[in-house]
Amino acid sequence: MKKSTCLILLTALFGCTTNLKNVQKKNEWTSLFNGKDIKDWNVKIHHHEYNENYGNTFRVEDGMIRVNYDEYGDFNDQFGHLYYKMPFSNYHLKLKYRFVGKLQKGAPGYTLRNSGVMYHSQDPATMPKEQDWPISVEMQFLGGLSDGRPRPTGNMCSPGTEIFYQGKLYPDHCLDSKSKTYDGDQWVSAELIVMGDSIVKHIINGDTVLQYSKPQIGGGVANGFDPKIKVDGKALKSGFIALQSEGQPVDFKDIFIRKL
Repeated sequence: MKKSTCLILLTALFGCTTNLKNVQKKNEWTSLFNGKDIKDWNVKIHHHEYNENYGNTFRVEDGMIRVNYDEYGDFNDQFGHLYYKMPFSNYHLKLKYRFVGKLQKGAPGYTLRNSGVMYHSQDPATMPKEQDWPISVEMQFLGGLSDGRPRPTGNMCSPGTEIFYQGKLYPDHCLDSKSKTYDGDQWVSAELIVMGDSIVKHIINGDTVLQYSKPQIGGGVANGFDPKIKVDGKALKSGFIALQSEGQPVDFKDIFIRKL
């Protein structure tokens, strides 16, 4: 066999091996939470500076990230978010959540058994002290109120952003999913599939409950932001992932991601 032929074959073999390794790496699940601490996460709470974990809002207990307000007085619109340290673009995220305890005194009524995970969020380091919500898209989690009425979870909300639904720009802030209602303090499995600024899917307990596309900056709801950050119409291709605190105690665990 000629040396040139050998070289070509070796190059092809090496290239295939490298590509295989890349595919395997992309498909691997990686834990975002080590079960011990939140050193890989950053905090931003309304009325407070970046990385001030006011009132020990976000803490780790029994292998869970717990959102609690036992060191608060009145809630005072201290909406908070816990951000993983790096941004993502195309990925599959999965986690489990459960609602516990009672709504904090002074929290808005709509936050009862209400939390979520934000994605394609702006860098929290760019948020002024008095910005209430990050410019981001939210996979909203709602718990049933044990009143027999439907209250779906895995919904979409859009602080400072907009999305396309069924081929049209969706005009409202939140969009309900078709999920079941989950009462009590049971653990619920939530998954989020994000393909850059293309397709987004919400999955609850294994069922796809909502799908939409083209997340972009726009709309209202977020306040106090740096105007340079909010460029309406800009496609959201990547951003930070954040767990939410908005007055309702909630636990999170088993947080994994894989790149797509």
